[in-house]
Amino acid sequence: MTTDPTDYDAIIIGAGQAGPPLAGRLTEAGQTVAVIERKLVGGTCVNYGCIPTKTLVASAHAAHLARRGAEYGIGTGEVTVDMAKVKARKDKIMLDDRHGVESWLEGMQGCTFIRGHARFEDPHTVRVGDQLLRAERIYLNVGGRAVVPDLPGLDQIDYLTNVSILDLDVVPEHLVVIGGSYIALEFAQMYRRFGARVTVIEHGPRLTSREDEDVSAAITDILRNEGIDIIVGAADLRFTRRDDGFEVVPSAGAEAVTGSHLLLAVGRRPNTDDLGLENAGVQTDERGNIVVDDHLRTSVEHIWAMGDCNGKGAFTHTSYNDFEIVAANLLDDDPRRVSDRITTYALYIDPPLGRAGMTVDQVRKSGRKALVGTRPMTRVGRAVEKGETQGFMKVVVDAETEEILGAAILGVGGDEVVQDILDVMTAKLPYTAISRTMHIHPTVSELVPTMLQDLKPLQ
Repeated sequence: MTTDPTDYDAIIIGAGQAGPPLAGRLTEAGQTVAVIERKLVGGTCVNYGCIPTKTLVASAHAAHLARRGAEYGIGTGEVTVDMAKVKARKDKIMLDDRHGVESWLEGMQGCTFIRGHARFEDPHTVRVGDQLLRAERIYLNVGGRAVVPDLPGLDQIDYLTNVSILDLDVVPEHLVVIGGSYIALEFAQMYRRFGARVTVIEHGPRLTSREDEDVSAAITDILRNEGIDIIVGAADLRFTRRDDGFEVVPSAGAEAVTGSHLLLAVGRRPNTDDLGLENAGVQTDERGNIVVDDHLRTSVEHIWAMGDCNGKGAFTHTSYNDFEIVAANLLDDDPRRVSDRITTYALYIDPPLGRAGMTVDQVRKSGRKALVGTRPMTRVGRAVEKGETQGFMKVVVDAETEEILGAAILGVGGDEVVQDILDVMTAKLPYTAISRTMHIHPTVSELVPTMLQDLKPLQ
């Protein structure tokens, strides 16, 4: 067994969305770097998240559009889904992306790529199997994983998570999804479009609880209109194994739902419980997230945490932005901070929800004077032309500063359109920077100025 540690300038634990680009910047600066990954290079995004799921969403959209061909004057005949081919397409795109990052790391001059599980021996030393590694600075990019709740009867049946469901090469007869948030709803709509019967069961009183109620209601309508059954207020879930699957009772006295496949999508937790953080003195909060400051430094001065494990945003874009913040502070003398960024994300059902900043409910609770504007997608010429008129757009503005506080664009192109608003918010410009700008016709974005020209006081 190795006793003398190998010295590096930096150790990066985890090769998700922040680790590899940071290795690139550090090695370009002349540092020696060890990157350690115990599972798959690319992290959640490449292997289980954005890349594979949005590839599946694209296939599901193609099937959905083909079934609607007659609306556009197109005859398609019977539409069938070959799930094995859908999976093969997803696998190829995902593997190409993973192999690209692997090749980059393995060929990076000054970088040593090590496969294995890393665990702290002391604040500067990490063990990987028989190897000891030591560095002056250590960066954590260890990601997160699906939560599996302790529910009565769940241990007696087979279930899927966002990882294992990607291995399906058949369409389930009846997919039951436990959870009513982003991952849950993307898979629910996707598999409904592939041809499965789908039921969504949510513990809370409505879907997407972090959104305003009108947004949640519109999302619910979109999914129900596609034939997805939705059960909310499921306060006492109980499972029973059956020969051909399982049944679940959502609440006491409720009718049982019988399913062939079960997807658990009730949240995620950080991968911080088996790193030996206590040996390094790195503090975590009650959820297991690594506690970091505004520059992403942990409670130990020479250790940083980036990505899903720090609780600052469990998205690919927040992870990559974490890398940019760390690199800017350490290498560019550019004091960037986490608190400078605006919350933004998307829900990739079809049509998608693009979100930036505060919800109207959050603004109302803050007590500030505000203005709000809305427009249904039925008023958007581009959406009408495309036959995609579900949803609406909404923006809330500070009545005194005229700065935009938040936006929700639920509709075709919503994930792209919201970024027009996000850029103006980041620049701290008044809403007139958009409302007085001439946009291209016909687009979805052109209705944003129109919406902002018709603001009403928030009640």
